[in-house]
Amino acid sequence: MVRETSLSPSNFVYPLFVLPGKNIRKEIPSMPGIFQQSCDNIVKDCKEVPALGIPAVLLFGIPEKKDEAGSQAYADDGIVQVTVKAIKDACPDLIVITDVCLCEYTSHGHCGVVKDGIIENDKTVELLSAEALSHAKAGADIVAPSDMMDGRVAAIREALDDSGFLDVLIMSYAAKYASGFYGPFREAAECAPKFGDRRTYQMDPSNAREAMREVSLDIDEGADIVMIKPALAYLDIIYQVKERFSVPVAAYNVSGEFSMIKAASRLGWLEAEQVMMETLLGIKRAGADIIVTYFAKEAASLLDHHS
Repeated sequence: MVRETSLSPSNFVYPLFVLPGKNIRKEIPSMPGIFQQSCDNIVKDCKEVPALGIPAVLLFGIPEKKDEAGSQAYADDGIVQVTVKAIKDACPDLIVITDVCLCEYTSHGHCGVVKDGIIENDKTVELLSAEALSHAKAGADIVAPSDMMDGRVAAIREALDDSGFLDVLIMSYAAKYASGFYGPFREAAECAPKFGDRRTYQMDPSNAREAMREVSLDIDEGADIVMIKPALAYLDIIYQVKERFSVPVAAYNVSGEFSMIKAASRLGWLEAEQVMMETLLGIKRAGADIIVTYFAKEAASLLDHHS
């Protein structure tokens, strides 16, 4: 009766990794229970999600071929574009969110166009806009730019509006930190950078005021939802964003946060279900309206059982 914060499956977004082929379901070694899957198996997974009360999935693509320009990211027959169409045909009421970035598609693994070892911001923004537009044409409900390039939200909004996709939302990774918690994801999405790191465009973990500026800029450019990533080491950022801004706030309970709980529970060092729910509750309590989490199906099942 007096509980201040409650979790619901409706708070969750379930991330999925799609790759070319048929009848493929490969468990990711560093992420127990999470898989790289072909489109047919992704659709099967998506059919289970609404029954658990989870309203949305977030789709990441692993292309058959990569190149310096990440051309498969914005190809009409790209792996994400084809899969979005298949999901919407099978599950029309499921909200499909697509990751908009180049890192999974570039041969060098960076999130943008590289020239002489430097990320070319404006050229990258052009390609991100083309990628977001291709996702919208395929049927995506929400596009989620995760690249951290300057000005990309405004460019994507303009591209979508000019093509008549006024109702496609933008969930911007507004404060994405250069974190050590991304390791398992980079294995899952096959997108580790081949040289250097991403600190020139992702945020310094020391900075909070910068996060407020980044969030404010993205909202001014047309972001409908703002994301903080990672979640656990940045609960203060989630709280500050929720207090200062009036748009929905998302938080990404990232791969490293997921994997360390799974690993510790396998060693018998903690109780997995309790820590999972405590973690998600903490993210919600900090102010997240939406939690992107690999625990989504597991936590939703547990919440349904307890209800």
